[in-house]
Formats: sequence, C-alpha cells, structure tokens
Amino acid sequence: MSLRKSLTAFGRATLNRSLVIATRHHRVQALHPTKTNTEDESVDSREYVSYSNKTSIDFEQTKEAYKSKDTLELLRSLVVFKLCSYDILVDKNKEIMDLSRKLLGQKMFEQFMKMTFYGQFVAGEDHQSIRPVVQKNQAYGVGAVLDYMLSCRADHREKFTAHQKFGDRREGVTSTRTYFYADEAKCDQHMETFLKCIKASGGSSEDGFSAIKMTALGRPQFLLQFSEVLVKWRRFFSFLAAKQGKDSVEVLEQKLDLEQLQVRTGFKLRTIISDKLLKCECCILFVPQSMVDMLGWNRLIDERTKISDLLVVPNLQTGELEPLLSMFTEEEERQMKRMLQRLDVLAKHAVENGVRLMVDAEQTYFQPAISRLTVEMKRIFNKDKAVVFNTYQCYLKEAFDNVSMDVELSRREGWCFGAKLVRGAYMYQERSRAVEIGYEDPINLDYESTNRMYHRCLDYVLEEIQQNKRANVMVASHNIDTVKHTLRRMNEMGLPPTDKKVYFGQLLGMCDQISFPLAQAGFPVYKYVPYGPVNEVIPYLSRRAQENRGIMKGVQMERELLWKELMRRLTSGEVFYTPAV
Repeated sequence: MSLRKSLTAFGRATLNRSLVIATRHHRVQALHPTKTNTEDESVDSREYVSYSNKTSIDFEQTKEAYKSKDTLELLRSLVVFKLCSYDILVDKNKEIMDLSRKLLGQKMFEQFMKMTFYGQFVAGEDHQSIRPVVQKNQAYGVGAVLDYMLSCRADHREKFTAHQKFGDRREGVTSTRTYFYADEAKCDQHMETFLKCIKASGGSSEDGFSAIKMTALGRPQFLLQFSEVLVKWRRFFSFLAAKQGKDSVEVLEQKLDLEQLQVRTGFKLRTIISDKLLKCECCILFVPQSMVDMLGWNRLIDERTKISDLLVVPNLQTGELEPLLSMFTEEEERQMKRMLQRLDVLAKHAVENGVRLMVDAEQTYFQPAISRLTVEMKRIFNKDKAVVFNTYQCYLKEAFDNVSMDVELSRREGWCFGAKLVRGAYMYQERSRAVEIGYEDPINLDYESTNRMYHRCLDYVLEEIQQNKRANVMVASHNIDTVKHTLRRMNEMGLPPTDKKVYFGQLLGMCDQISFPLAQAGFPVYKYVPYGPVNEVIPYLSRRAQENRGIMKGVQMERELLWKELMRRLTSGEVFYTPAV
C-alpha cells in the first residue's frame, strides 16, 4: 500500500502540524546555548537564597527539615539507610527476606517490614491506610503522587520477542514496578485500580498527581511494534536529511527541500508525501513527530479504524509503504483498541477529579510509543491546563531532542506542555541489552553527562515557561545540585514559586531535607507515594535498597543530618517530640 492512499485519507487536513514552514529558527538558536554547567557558578553547599522573595532556604537546618517526623521515625530512617549501605545485605536482600518470612511466619514478617523498610518507603496497604501519611505531609506543604503497587510477577505465557535474547524486563530495573501481560481481564483490573488511585488522589491531596504505566493497560507487544514504526519513520526522515547534508544540525533546524530530494535520490517521494506538501519549498521536519497526525488520538480510539493498517513503514528501495508485520487477528485488534480506550477513560477520570496524570517512562523499546500516545492525550486533555504529564529520562542520549520536540509541538498546536524530568531507572538493563543484541548504547557516557543533559532539558523547559507560561515541569530529583540549579535559574528568569509551574518531586522516605524546606519556602513539592500490600511491594523495596546503595553520597549526607537532628532533640529535651498535624 502507498502512503498516498493512507495519508490523503486522514493526514492532509492537519499536515502542517507535522511538517510546517520554519518560523522559529531564531528561538531555537536562542535557547540551545543556555548555560547548564553548574561548576561555572559556585553555590554554597549549605544555603541558597531566593532573591526574588528574599527567602532563605537552608537545606541543613534539621529542625525544619524533619519537623514532620517523630523521633522513632528518625531512628527508623537511620537504621534503614545504614542497612542499605551493606553490600551483602543489598545483594542478597531477596534471599534474606525469603528466609525471614520462613522463620517469622507471614504475619510477623509483615509486621517487621512495616516497622522497617515498608514503613520507610511505602505509605500503606490501601486508599484508607495511606491517608494519615498523605495528610501529614500535606499539612507541611508537601503533596502526593499516588502510585499503587500492582503485581510485578512475570507471566511466562507471553515473553516479548523483539529479539530472541529479550530478557526479563525486571532485571536491573529501579522503577516502581514492571508489568507482564496476563489477559484482558487483568488489564481491566489494573485500570480499575488506577481509577481508585485517581479518586483517592483527588480526595486526599489538593492538586495531586496519580501515576500510571501503559504496560499495565494492555498487551505491551503493541507498544513494541508501534515503537518500531515510529523509530523506522524517524530513520526514514534522517535518511532524507542526510541526502541533503542536514544530518549534523539540530533536529529543530533540519529543513528539507523535498523537490530537490526527489531529483537527487530518485526516491518516489510523491508516493510518500502528498502533492500539497511538495509545494512547500523549505519545511522543518519534526523527526520524532513525523507521524504526529497520521496516528491522531481520536482515530486510534475510533472503532471503525484498523490499527494494523496504520502500522506501516517506508521501504527505502521501493518508495512504498509496507506493513511492519502480518495482519493482526480480530482479537488482537480489539486488544489494542481496549488499551487505548483504557487510557482515554483514565484521562477523563483525572479531569473529573481535578488530578494530574503522570505517565511513567519505561524501557527504550516501549518508550517511543508511550511518548507518542501521551502526546495524543495531551492534545485532548491539556488544552487549558496541564493534566497529562510525560516522563523524560535524561540519561538517554536523545533526551533533549525528545523534550524540545514536544515543547515545540505544544507551542504550535496550543496545548499545555507537562513533563517530569528524571535521570532514569533502566540504565543497567538498557546497557546490557544493547551489548547482548548489538546496537548503540542509548545511555549517556557517565553520570556527569547525564547531569548536563538533565540541566539542558530543564533549562529549555524553564525558558519555555518564562516565555508563555503554559509549560509545566516537575524536577524529580534527589540531587541537591540540581535542585539548587533550578532555584538559581528560576530567580534569574523571575519565575516565582507561586506561579506553580515548576514542581519538585522526591520519593517517600528519601530526601526530606530537600522536600520539606522547599515546601516551607512556598515551592510546590510532591512525594512519590507508593502503596499496596506488603507482598506486592517487595520488589519495589528491593529496588529502593539498591538505589540507596547506588547514591551513597546523598544518603550519607542524609544520615548525617538525621543524626544531627536526633542529637539536637536529645540535648534539647525534645526526644518525645510529636509532629503537629
């Protein structure tokens, strides 16, 4: 089938969204040189002064930082963080927990976990039991991103086989949870759980967030195949850019003379691109968004559309579109439709309950599809304010391209951009998979490279907020240097915290010395709040232990501050201090 047949059916009406005349070349040049090297500007390690409102934020003032914790909670934090520093305990944590369960019995084991690791990092077992934690944090200005811990057990009836060496997706992962497809009934259960989570977030926390993972809502094989389509289309346009010597310039500056390409390459562009488009002499190519309007959200959830008809890629030899895979069965078509419909239901429910929806990032072989579908959700639900937020993993080499493309698209189409910036949760798994299968490592070279990428993405979004006030970003980081960098840039740009365009986020049970001082200074701050039955969250607790060991510099500082506050309470007679709620 040729693209002319499919494109003219539904792409022509909105073609200029994906291929538009370059009108903002000057803005791209202005934004890209933004300074991001934190070493160039020294910041006192103890204190940051917010010049815009003369508020001093002291990240080592332990009395204020731990005002929400009683002394037993301080002791628990010290014990848990200390245990996380022992390599043997972290490496063998699964075996140790299995042995503890056998020796103590299930009931005593659960009680022990609630007194230690579970109590430190998890808010409770259900929507009712988490309220005291959420409400206490809210009393001190800290909101919640609710995240229910669904089952992480692998169902071996389906293993995703993008490659024969495709391994277990949980291995080497530090995210909250990973899903394996079981059946449609299980996906419906996941959706119902997310709906309850959204309702709980709306009822327990003002302006709250609720987190979802797309792989919980349908057959991930669809995301895998959809991602392959998007990646191949991106490579197709990169191929065209290289033919005109444009492959070395920034993505936003790539301009292609399509008629010239037709002559120089002999490629059947008229079978790929409509005649109307060919009249544009010089177009800017949004590479990741090359199918932005071919796969519109409304069309994807329209029962009359066959999704398998859209999963086509260009053949560089013939100039024709070819199916990525053999035709789906009717049942597979229905399964993909249900996945998209579940997303639609969740987004509508979030709007009705005044909750923002945080779409978690996943592995790179799923992420193009996840990001694409999240953009389609933003088009519908982010018209007046940011309801749907996408997660960008800044340890990826392509992170800045992904962020800048979506920001630019939001400006041109007039919807509100919403992002959560993280460093990333799948580094070890992604690298081992790249080596095993034999493709370029998608991860930045080292931690410092990731820091630079994070700050570059952050600066770009902050510039966008400064210019039109319709972008929103959550700085999801435990890195104190990144937090200080954000505060400094906000001051330089005149972005007050009261605008509530820049949020800060940390995990429950970690980095209270960052979260609570920021909140008390008037900045919007959120804790990522996992909850669920003890047995369901064991994999999450295991990963938190590994993460604590992996960022020992920050945890060591946190332990020192906890000891400092404990000593202060002992010497000042406040050992029985109880937080006021």
